[in-house]
Amino acid sequence: MIRVLLADDQQLIRAGFAALLNAEADIEIVGGAATGVDAVTLAKASRPDVILMDIRMPEGDGLWATEQIVSDPTLAGTHIVIVSTFELDEYVAQAITAGASGFLVKDTEPVELIRAVRVAAAGEALLSPGVTKRLLERVALGLKPAPQTSALDSLTDREREVLALVGLGLTNTEIGERLYLSPLTAKTHVSRIMSKLGARDRVHLVVVAYETGLVQPGWL
Repeated sequence: MIRVLLADDQQLIRAGFAALLNAEADIEIVGGAATGVDAVTLAKASRPDVILMDIRMPEGDGLWATEQIVSDPTLAGTHIVIVSTFELDEYVAQAITAGASGFLVKDTEPVELIRAVRVAAAGEALLSPGVTKRLLERVALGLKPAPQTSALDSLTDREREVLALVGLGLTNTEIGERLYLSPLTAKTHVSRIMSKLGARDRVHLVVVAYETGLVQPGWL
């Protein structure tokens, strides 16, 4: 069962998401928060698998709440999906950098919202169709200008190749095609890289790829 916490200051949004997700046999809503402070408090109390997090909330916005949750080692198994009204919300890149696992716009189709919860719970990256490249560019612009290459010391040459392709937004299947590997082998490489780098999920790997200079803004 995938346990989901809803964080949005609009009750109607929370109620709509809850009705949609509770109808799925493998998803359970464990709470709703109207403020950033409440989101952090409820996350610690219920330890959900996934949090659907709005950005603009009172008493600590979604960005602040994301930072608090991601920095708490007891919530390492919780994945946050930012849900925003606008595709290019100025805080989205910061939230992804802070550790959010993905991004959706509020007018996402119901089937996509359900899929997002399952994808996030599995630790995969989740970005709305059509915004991936723009969002990764925005993430890159907010990162350190000087490459932090020491983070790559533990990786093999092949793993660095794979990490660079993850940074470009490629799926395991696409990475396999690019490097003449099976999708399963590509997935194994990604999993090993995540373990070596202590990454929470695939989105974190994208951030590392930019921080270390493996991928540069403008390559997408």
